[in-house]
Amino acid sequence: MYSTVSAIIVLGILIFVHELGHFLVAKFCGVRVLKFSLGFGPKLFGFRKGDTEYLLSAIPLGGYVKMLGEGKGDDSDDSKLSDADKPFSYEYKSPWQRLSIIIAGPLANIVFAAFVFSVVYLFGVPSLSPVIGEVNHEMPAFAAGLQSGDKIVSINNKKIETWEQLSTAVRASGGLELDIDYEREATLLHVKIVPKSIDSKNMFGENVVSYIIGITASGETEIKHYQPGEALYQGLAETWKVSYLTVLGFIKMIERVIPAKDLGGPIMIAQMAGQHAKAGILSLLYFMGIISVNLGILNLFPIPVLDGGHLLFITMEIILGRPVSARKIEFAQQFGFCLLISLMVFVFYNDLSRIFSQ
Repeated sequence: MYSTVSAIIVLGILIFVHELGHFLVAKFCGVRVLKFSLGFGPKLFGFRKGDTEYLLSAIPLGGYVKMLGEGKGDDSDDSKLSDADKPFSYEYKSPWQRLSIIIAGPLANIVFAAFVFSVVYLFGVPSLSPVIGEVNHEMPAFAAGLQSGDKIVSINNKKIETWEQLSTAVRASGGLELDIDYEREATLLHVKIVPKSIDSKNMFGENVVSYIIGITASGETEIKHYQPGEALYQGLAETWKVSYLTVLGFIKMIERVIPAKDLGGPIMIAQMAGQHAKAGILSLLYFMGIISVNLGILNLFPIPVLDGGHLLFITMEIILGRPVSARKIEFAQQFGFCLLISLMVFVFYNDLSRIFSQ
């Protein structure tokens, strides 16, 4: 129950942010918004303000913004619009305006992720200190005299503040000699170490050559706080990092490096949301940022019924100089809908398989 509530809160906020992006840019472009709904299906609660009906619907797995003149063949078809309404119709806006309205949803999720990550860095993030726990007696660090309790201060004159920075510097060495400054009992010492190459696996399970010096972290952690400007920079950097890994993850899945059985759905999100919520509000916020980036990027995929599908049709209209026929759009959207339903069934199957195999 705790996990379910956490997941509903996380997804509810992210869906609201996504649809708010569409809504605000549509209003800015002069489009009349008829409905703003969180969720699909039967209406649970709603009210009208101005031209827009704001809804809370029964199925909390998405949302939508319904604009005047959006979609052909429904009650808002252009042929049924009066001349007075046409200037407020989505279909009567320029391709560039429609493009901006569609892209605003995914972009809102990515901007929101940057904001959330910045808040996390502002309030402080726990990080492993660069203090050595154990030294492998068969590795270069031991031969160079490093001991348990030594604190790495810099590598190649670059300041080291976290264990992640230390690991990154060693892995990126390419096997070249490292100049390492470290503290031992308040005394600053210096040593030169040549990392050893080993065969290992990266985060996607691929075989790679890595470099190590043979030390492990002591487990000491400290909370690092950032000033507002630094927090914003770190938030933007984290957003770029998560975006890159998300796209790379999809590519690796297409290449079958990552097995399809690793895909997760709403149940997996609920479980993870519950775990992060128990770990604290900052942990939950960080998780929300990751999901927000994933939601934004996933919606940019050129699949009909997703925002990326609409972007594809509008881009084709700009290139061809004429709209794609309603019949072709309808066929593509039916195909895209079937594809998404199939994917949803598959990820639900994966989620249930993980539960029952535990």
